Amino acid sequence: MSPDNGSGGNGHGRVPPFPVYLFDLDGTLLDSAPDICGAIIGALEGTGCRPVTQAELTRYIGLHLLDTFGDLLPAATPDEIDELIRKYRIIYPARGHKLTKLYPGVQEALTALPGRKSTATTKATPTTRTVLELFGLIDCFDHVQGTDGFPHKPAPDVILKSLEFFGVSPADVLFVGDSPADMEAGRRAGVKTAAVTYGYGAHEDLARWNPDYWLTDLRQLL
Repeated sequence: MSPDNGSGGNGHGRVPPFPVYLFDLDGTLLDSAPDICGAIIGALEGTGCRPVTQAELTRYIGLHLLDTFGDLLPAATPDEIDELIRKYRIIYPARGHKLTKLYPGVQEALTALPGRKSTATTKATPTTRTVLELFGLIDCFDHVQGTDGFPHKPAPDVILKSLEFFGVSPADVLFVGDSPADMEAGRRAGVKTAAVTYGYGAHEDLARWNPDYWLTDLRQLL
């Protein structure tokens, strides 16, 4: 699907209330780059991959590990990619999310925000639930939805799963994320989108998808 370069999004106006809010996790609620990128670097050890830095790897956050490792090691076989993903999924939780932090205002915004709330993340649902519990956010959500055996963002499936759970139409939903994949997924699902400016996505890449709203702080939703 091509980016929407029209003038449909007002971008800078006050965000009206929505019956349902969906949130990406990494780069939107949590600054998790140190742990995610550290786990990627750990999984790549011994592969012959050129040295990579956290700054380089943040652009992959929000994409599936298949895409991340496939891009970093284009000559790798499917079995080798599977092994890298297996290693990552051991290393990442073992880090204990010790370098991950809530973004300012997230707890306050989610606690005070009316309407029903769910997640829309590339993480699996059990991992998402674990992270939300660890950072004291689980009680803010009516539903937790990760990507479990269906196409990942920028496909709209993870958003559509929450719409199905809540029994609402796309017009009832605002999806908040930080990456171009989030904005594309939102557009493909037919929901309104809000791009956060403090996450990992480059402003110009987000702007190509003409978000309906821009947020510098999640408390703007209030």
